[in-house]
Amino acid sequence: MTLDRQKERLYLYDTTLRDGQQTQGVQFATSEKQQIAEALDQLGIDYIEGGWPGANPTDSEFFESRPRLRATFTAFGMTKRAGMSAENDDVLSAVLNANTPAVCLVGKSHEFHVKTALGITLAENTENIAKSVAHLVAQGREALFDAEHFFDGFKSNPEYAVEAVKAAYSAGARWIVLCDTNGGALPSEVYEATKAVITAGIPGDHLGIHTHNDTEHAVANSLAAVDAGARQIQGTLNGLGERCGNANLTTLIPMLLLKEPYASQYDTGVSLEALGGMTRISRMLDDILNRVPTKQAAFVGASAFAHKAGLHASAILKDPSTYEHVDPLIVGNERIIPMSNQAGQSNLRRRLSEAGIDVEKGDPALALILDEIKEKEALGYSFDTAQASFELLARRALGQLPTYFEVKRYKVTVERRKNKRDQMVSLSEAVVVVKVGGEKKLSVSESMDERGSDRGPVNALSKALAKDLGPYQQAIDDVHLVDFKVRITQGGTEAVTRVIIDSEDSKGRRWSTVGVSPNIVDASFEALQDAIVWKLVRDSVTPV
Repeated sequence: MTLDRQKERLYLYDTTLRDGQQTQGVQFATSEKQQIAEALDQLGIDYIEGGWPGANPTDSEFFESRPRLRATFTAFGMTKRAGMSAENDDVLSAVLNANTPAVCLVGKSHEFHVKTALGITLAENTENIAKSVAHLVAQGREALFDAEHFFDGFKSNPEYAVEAVKAAYSAGARWIVLCDTNGGALPSEVYEATKAVITAGIPGDHLGIHTHNDTEHAVANSLAAVDAGARQIQGTLNGLGERCGNANLTTLIPMLLLKEPYASQYDTGVSLEALGGMTRISRMLDDILNRVPTKQAAFVGASAFAHKAGLHASAILKDPSTYEHVDPLIVGNERIIPMSNQAGQSNLRRRLSEAGIDVEKGDPALALILDEIKEKEALGYSFDTAQASFELLARRALGQLPTYFEVKRYKVTVERRKNKRDQMVSLSEAVVVVKVGGEKKLSVSESMDERGSDRGPVNALSKALAKDLGPYQQAIDDVHLVDFKVRITQGGTEAVTRVIIDSEDSKGRRWSTVGVSPNIVDASFEALQDAIVWKLVRDSVTPV
């Protein structure tokens, strides 16, 4: 008889709002920081680092807003400067004045950086670390010490690297975080160095790991540190961070909850129920940043559970575990069986089944649908990435596609003119005439946004098409276009344009539609129509 073993606690520390904001091209507004912090808190993250108080107006405003979090709200700063006391260091004071329950200070642990970057002795650096941490503790704050360049420092001078982190621990730091700042360490190196720190007298339940992804090892290095005994992991959503990014929490968290030995040995603040929101949170961040989500991202990517090959799809029909390491629903994702001219009837029946369309094996309609897919892909269509357009094609071939509206005509104009400030600007305008239930409706829309900038003819066309569809308007107003991709499938005077449009609704559903034409506007309009019709079909809207 075996006894149940008590699970150890692993703590998750998110630095998206600070280290993630160091990503090239990323700058969060205060309201966006609040939105991200709330999502992280609901997920179950233990520590949320808000930024560096005093470093910029946005960070200062965010700390002044005092977000209400279950997580430990943490400010970031650096150890005191040489030649002044911790009490009189204005940079350290600004961090303390944020009045957060925890403060994370970064300091040097690599002899090279101490002597070259700081220009001080090793003893002075050790003293700065110890006195800074002691000052935090005396102020009643939970102290964390980020040992910058630790793994490079350990390879260069292991005695001093350990001395630096022990100084912080002896001064009262709750967490000593070993940082692979340059992102060049390998898992075996991280494991051995972490073990050495524990052997030197810092318990594993006081050790954390902070890795960068410059060799694509950030997640592996984080797990190696856990294997060695570290019990806190720092990372960012979607792996944001300068250069190649930080350890990706949207990968690490599912690994810890779903993969052995971690699932059996450790508890985190994230429940399996909360894990179901992982894909939504990942895409929320991309939406805030106006970025296209990485389709191949582990667990949360749109292609993470896509099965294109006929052999794979056939096996998936029998048992999804044949080609899936976890159930996509656990992380809030979905299984996709792409349709392309490589597809067989196994793919087709599986994809139809997931769309709620049941067709018996051997039904002649299957061959007709496959033939039409192959014909259209020869013309430039791609149903591999446009699942919604595939579904509409299949329903149409099976006589199961309702007629919601008929487009009678449309027109798009682009005018270049001077504005009141004598600046040359463009203005796109679209006119769409549709017939709904026997009634013609004419809609006119401009593409001007709230800042007075022209968003282009496709934007105007999208707004005009969705402006007045009568009884369908409530469903249509819930459609949000999130991405627009254009590809020329043939060159020269016979060029054909393929447009892929990604849409999303308030339920978090995403779907892709395709249009093909020598005219980019016409291709876009085809994809826009499909996006709207798919939404009406999936919402079971009754046609008038």
